[in-house]
Amino acid sequence: MSAFARREWGPLYAVLRTALAERGWRAVPMTLAAVCLTALFQLTQNQGWGYGFVRGVGFVRAEDPLWLALLRTPLSLFVPALDLPVWGALAQILLVFGIAEIALGRLRTLVVAYVSTLAGTLYARIGIAAGPDGPFGLPADDARIVDTGPSAAVVGLAVVVCWRFRAWFTGALVIAAMVVEVIVKPNLAGKEHLAAIAGALVLCAIAGVRQRRAAQRLLRTEGRSGAPPIRS
Repeated sequence: MSAFARREWGPLYAVLRTALAERGWRAVPMTLAAVCLTALFQLTQNQGWGYGFVRGVGFVRAEDPLWLALLRTPLSLFVPALDLPVWGALAQILLVFGIAEIALGRLRTLVVAYVSTLAGTLYARIGIAAGPDGPFGLPADDARIVDTGPSAAVVGLAVVVCWRFRAWFTGALVIAAMVVEVIVKPNLAGKEHLAAIAGALVLCAIAGVRQRRAAQRLLRTEGRSGAPPIRS
């Protein structure tokens, strides 16, 4: 078991331990800002004067015009769902965003979080257009559901971090859990999680192609220079 743990989580653990030992909470400033922003949105939307403001900047529904949904999508992942406890959203952001910020870097974390959330936003429209009869379709009533929260971004980030550090079993477990979620409860949220995974896997594929091309360019450069390849 210890050998499996070292192989599966050892590289990621080493990166996290080093960053936190050297910089502490300063290693995750974006994550802390995201936690504070989510808590602020939660407090604001529960006030009579603040609900309309949060709705205007962060509520996403499939029945809204596409341009408006796209405009609200970045902030929507920091607006906690009204029917779920806020501590769940805060814990997800603190843990998964924190790991991703250290493991992937701030820019990549933001890109993955946005693409995963955007994939869910766009899927909702496609699913409703497809209708409830197909396996990936949705009933028309789902167009009125307020679609907010960090869960799609969290799922996408978890998949990308597992890919980056070759934690294949953990990544497969995350994907399997989301598939089971849809089988047990085939609602909008569960299917959006699968869309987020699809978006994350596309990013992984793009990164893999870029890495292979960079390696091929390096080999061609070394071949032309006549220098022996560098071996690790």
